[in-house]
Amino acid sequence: MDLFSYASAAEQQKQAPLAARMRPRSLDEMVGQQHIIGPGKLLRRAIEADQLTSLIFHGPPGTGKTTLAQIIAQLSKAYFVQLNAVTAGVSDLRQVVKEAKERRKLYGDKTILFIDEIHRFNRAQQDALLPDVEKGTVILIGATTENPSFEVNAALLSRSLLFELHPLQEEEMRTILQRALNDRERGLGEYRVEVDEEALAHWIQVAGGDIRQALNALELAVRSTPPNANGIRHITLEIAEESIQKKRVRYDKSGDHHYNTISAYIKSLRGSDPDAALYYLAKMLLAGEDPRFIARRIMIHAAEDIGMADPRALLIASATAHAVEMVGLPETRIPLAEATIYLATAPKSNSVYQGIENAIQAVKTEKRGEVPVHLYDTHYSGAKKQGRGLGYLYPHDYPRGYVEQQYLPDEHIGKTFYQPKEIGYEQKLKEFIRWVKQPSSAKKR
Repeated sequence: MDLFSYASAAEQQKQAPLAARMRPRSLDEMVGQQHIIGPGKLLRRAIEADQLTSLIFHGPPGTGKTTLAQIIAQLSKAYFVQLNAVTAGVSDLRQVVKEAKERRKLYGDKTILFIDEIHRFNRAQQDALLPDVEKGTVILIGATTENPSFEVNAALLSRSLLFELHPLQEEEMRTILQRALNDRERGLGEYRVEVDEEALAHWIQVAGGDIRQALNALELAVRSTPPNANGIRHITLEIAEESIQKKRVRYDKSGDHHYNTISAYIKSLRGSDPDAALYYLAKMLLAGEDPRFIARRIMIHAAEDIGMADPRALLIASATAHAVEMVGLPETRIPLAEATIYLATAPKSNSVYQGIENAIQAVKTEKRGEVPVHLYDTHYSGAKKQGRGLGYLYPHDYPRGYVEQQYLPDEHIGKTFYQPKEIGYEQKLKEFIRWVKQPSSAKKR
């Protein structure tokens, strides 16, 4: 590289976005993801030893997938090629493979092929990669924001190590933002900047673990804010909100706002108010609440406050929890909203909750009853000789599949723990219990 080219490259680097300029250059510079790159971890050992197999990095945007690939490019002796699945096609893959084969034949060099957004490749494009990944012609590094189990060819997955990157924690985000403010070479250290704590907290909260978004907002705020009379660029909460185009939602994920909002959400569901429930759902999502936390509370509500009044509610809640795992934000807001509306408009009954509480209370505080002998297990040799199971009446031998016999221990005969209400599906349950116990059902077929 001549002097002119070096100067040109340096100028391009200077003009690059802050997130690109602050990209870590080594594993030690990386903040977060210590579960995969911490000291002694498999991926770190493989990178430092330059002994890589094909890899798939998956996780939300702005968590370091591309950064890891570029660190590998700097540390590895292998030739590094980068493609983006949005713009690349099969012809590009074939050209990379052709050059990789020539490079290995002439110089004995390995080739690392990094494909960003690999989930954008269709099955045919992924299939085209498979033979050369299998032969080791190229070492594949794929990056995706989607679940690779559904978006990446199973054959490619079986030949790759999967590493999941997590959203950065708040303190990790703060460390990177402060580093950018202080770095005079690559960051904003050349400016005299004063950032209010609530402005910094707002970027961290809204970005939700996406450091690229937070750095972009920081750079825009600093560059667009004129210095005051003292030459200081003062970044307030108002400026922070403008720079990231989102208003602060009063919500502390570990404080009163967190508990008050989720409480209001659950009580709105219980109170059959879908509009209020949707409002609190939106507030939690905009504040960066973990959708999985909301999904868990939805499942609890479906069983506790709706229960047998509409047994489908728990199925809807379970499907929503699955959808949250499979679909990231912002789309996951839709199944969460669907579940919210369904649960809010479903008939309510806490009889399931009361039933298990009554039973637990009886077991904990009253005399522990023994299982009646006629209910004993008989699936072993000699059980009947010991009198176990004798006298048991098989319900299927009777009309309606029911025969009256003792099931509760002697100490609890006549007790009722579950009491269905005259609400929703429980009306049918109550009718069934009444119907099945009619005397005509006790005669054996």
